[in-house]
Amino acid sequence: MAHHRPRVGIERITAYPCTLSLDMKLLAEARDHDPRHPLEELWVSERSLNPAWEDPVTMAVNAALQIVGPEDRKDIELVIVGTESSVDFGKPISTYVQRYCGLTANCRNFETKHACYGGTGGLMMAAHWVASGAAPGKKALVVCTDQSRVHLGQPWEYVLGAAATAMLVSAEPDVLEIDLDTCGYWTQEIFDTYRPTSTKEVGHADTSLYGYLDALEGAYDHYVARSGMVDYDAAFARHIYHVPFGGMTFRAHRALLRRGPHEMSLREAKAHFERKSKAALRYNSRFGGTYTSATFIAMLGLIDADPELHAGDQVSIFSYGSGSCAEFYRTTVGERARERVASQRIAAGLDRRMPLTIAEYEALERLRAGYIDQSDYEVDQSGLRGLYERAYAGKGRLVLDAVRGWQREYRLS
Repeated sequence: MAHHRPRVGIERITAYPCTLSLDMKLLAEARDHDPRHPLEELWVSERSLNPAWEDPVTMAVNAALQIVGPEDRKDIELVIVGTESSVDFGKPISTYVQRYCGLTANCRNFETKHACYGGTGGLMMAAHWVASGAAPGKKALVVCTDQSRVHLGQPWEYVLGAAATAMLVSAEPDVLEIDLDTCGYWTQEIFDTYRPTSTKEVGHADTSLYGYLDALEGAYDHYVARSGMVDYDAAFARHIYHVPFGGMTFRAHRALLRRGPHEMSLREAKAHFERKSKAALRYNSRFGGTYTSATFIAMLGLIDADPELHAGDQVSIFSYGSGSCAEFYRTTVGERARERVASQRIAAGLDRRMPLTIAEYEALERLRAGYIDQSDYEVDQSGLRGLYERAYAGKGRLVLDAVRGWQREYRLS
């Protein structure tokens, strides 16, 4: 008898854009670099930042609150947070999400860690849990949340960022249905990017580049072996790739096109990428590097930006996490995808961020870094030209007030 899984996937999805931004052209000019480098080679125009009273916990909760309504609270029995930026080595961010979203106590929750793949790992575990039928009618909340460490003056300063995404995973895949039977996955232990201490973030550009491409081909080959796919171009209407920076996604696309039956020139490959993948970078180019959220921000961008994407279309997604692990999987665009994503008004949220000067950015980054590993401090919510009063006061966003004896004190504004 043939095995048929129930439909499962993303019912709702959103991104939290943060409340501050930095213009990459201004940063390049301040660093005495050619401003065309971030804009034309990396395809990054802006990045998101947090004030001192936000962190990966507040971003996670603030993203989740955008899609979790009163009617959902009784149905969510699993919360998974993917992050490589956790504020504690033991206590997971998922505990705060459960509390401040008002979910029931009958709720499994935990954190997943595998660099940028951690969010996809969480999504797959949640989808398999829903598909298993272990808790009929119940849903999972998957949140990705990350922010970069301080890297003032470093060459990779242009690919840093901050963001959180949140997804409701259920048997009603209004946004995207996931094909769990054909996922291709691949892993290899390497040192490409990693965070060896609570304050350090280390990266090796060449190792990371080749690690990404090796993992892409390995996960893709596994997908082909499991699915029997013979024509990559014909099988999918659109393609999403993990986005450490936008320019990397074209390299990924060309690598897979080279494995197809038809050889393409560079010009043809660029045109093909423009048609089938570039729309997905609409929001990544404004968030900057978002780690576990990167492929999901690309998902939001593709659905919002591509008028030729329709319900029923097949979209391939490639997720990569340093260290390393990767997954290549097939999704089907849901009937309400465009409506669900449009309702989140991602572009408007990005537009509302307050742009920082270079001096403000550098001072804020040093302040944030100075708080790490401190057992006691209070957060000053004044300054930044009245940002708290304008963007937080009375708006129900989670903010950090203080840390006392290592205990973090949050409240809804």
